[in-house]
Amino acid sequence: MAGNTRTDAAPEAPQQPPSATGEGPVSAAEAPGAQVSEEPAAPVQDPERERLVAELETLRKKFDTAVRAVQAAEKDREEFKQRVTRERERMLDVERGNVAVTLLEAIDELDRCLSVSAQDTSPLAEGVRMIRDGLLRKVQTTGIERLSLVGQPFDPNLAEATDMELTASPDEDQRIVAELRAGYRLKDRIIRPARVKVAKYIAPAQA
Repeated sequence: MAGNTRTDAAPEAPQQPPSATGEGPVSAAEAPGAQVSEEPAAPVQDPERERLVAELETLRKKFDTAVRAVQAAEKDREEFKQRVTRERERMLDVERGNVAVTLLEAIDELDRCLSVSAQDTSPLAEGVRMIRDGLLRKVQTTGIERLSLVGQPFDPNLAEATDMELTASPDEDQRIVAELRAGYRLKDRIIRPARVKVAKYIAPAQA
């Protein structure tokens, strides 16, 4: 029927709104909701903040320098204290050794007296031995030690060789066979070297 006739016509395209310039359709950049790419803005420089940061760094360096200076001064003070203590102890040892040498000479005199009368058991001889032993104990309480060298190899740092004894045994060569005067040591210092007799090896004559 004529009233139900349907005409197949193409749908009309939606009309684009005019661009901002009024000429032509709007561009994709001008379309509503379109994202416009923009470069991030550079951070704003704050001169006052930069000055404070620079001052803080300068103060930190000065503080570190001051701390190192204090530590160095403390180390120097401790080293100086130790040097003074060592020097004072050394001087005391020297004075102690000088006083002890006087007592040692008295002990030497008593030793000579006792060596002459080694078998004497009279009250006088016993009294001399007691005096000698008492003086030796007093010397030893100051840290002084009597050297024991008989049978040991001769060491010129500890003793003076004042006599010699010939020996036919090569094992006895340069060994101390007798002590003529006792030697004494204070800590690591020889305050008086001993006087000793040293053996010297002589090969036996061939027949």
